[in-house]
Amino acid sequence: MSSRRSFLRSASAITAVSLALPMAAWADEPISVVATFSILGDMVAEVGGEHIELTTLVGPGGDAHVYQPTPQDAKAVAEADVMFINGLEFEGWLERLSEAASFGGEMVVATRGIDPIAFDEHGDEHHDDHDDHAEGEHHDEEHAEGEHEHEEHAEGEHAHDHDKEHAEGEHHDHEEHAEGEHHDEEEHAGHGDHHGHDHGAFDPHAWQSLEHAVTYVDNIAAGLAQADPENAGDYYANRAAYVAKLETLAAEVDAMMGAVPEDRRTVVTSHDAFQYFAEAYGMTFEAPQGLSTESEPSAADVAELITQIREEGISAVFVESITDNRLIEQIANETGATVGGTLYSDALSGEDGPASTYLDMMRHNATTLSQALLGS
Repeated sequence: MSSRRSFLRSASAITAVSLALPMAAWADEPISVVATFSILGDMVAEVGGEHIELTTLVGPGGDAHVYQPTPQDAKAVAEADVMFINGLEFEGWLERLSEAASFGGEMVVATRGIDPIAFDEHGDEHHDDHDDHAEGEHHDEEHAEGEHEHEEHAEGEHAHDHDKEHAEGEHHDHEEHAEGEHHDEEEHAGHGDHHGHDHGAFDPHAWQSLEHAVTYVDNIAAGLAQADPENAGDYYANRAAYVAKLETLAAEVDAMMGAVPEDRRTVVTSHDAFQYFAEAYGMTFEAPQGLSTESEPSAADVAELITQIREEGISAVFVESITDNRLIEQIANETGATVGGTLYSDALSGEDGPASTYLDMMRHNATTLSQALLGS
């Protein structure tokens, strides 16, 4: 009889829990989140976990340079509580889409706090210090604020926590977005100086640095905590776990790239998306296309690159997953260089591919480069 009573009590408890589930599920309903492209979407998914319902606009294998928003995308943006963007004018279509969708949620710039690689009016890369950056952009006040955020971010990196100072330092309201994106009349006026580039004055591919990826993740965690404070603890716990994986991978990549001899550190790829990787590991990346896959290289640029490959004895060139690789294959044929493999620059692969997550993408790229440059 006692076992029957125990069973009845258990059954009653299960029934009570079952009746409570709809309300509990409603109370913890996932927030609606949009990420602009697959690499950023993967990071957002890692941090957001079960607390978010994620829509990624430009999915795996997609090219954000030539993306055309769909009505379904506009609907997802219109309904989103938070939208995560790369910034640095990577998403040239973003302003039109946001206006068309009447987006009213929080917009979080994932590159906020990163000192970007700048391009001068001739398209040459140079990494300015903070003073030059401020002069080149004529945004002294904004830059001073960005410096302040850098200090807060650095403190948050050492503490690896989510105290009030970090949350405030990472707060992303619309005014900050306007500053982070640099969408003022002055920059639009100067946009035409970047011959053939559909981006602004800075290289937007900051995710190609694992160090910068930590900043992406910090901004994502802060943005989600701001929008959904009840689950802030989970977001920051997910952030800590993911940063640990990033640090482990960074050590692996450091070892791989450190083994490449100095005279084999020049790499030729389809379009100019790897300058942050190059800066991190003391390499040189050359590309016949500019920052955008829509850029058309001139015959003179291609001839100059072919001459460089021959003179420097560059033994391998690399194709990219999102580009038309016939030009790279032509260059390889004319120079005798081998095609060293496929690199993933602006998009992840599908689930069955070698770069289905950001971590897998960075590991794959480093392994592909290392093996080809070492001749193994």
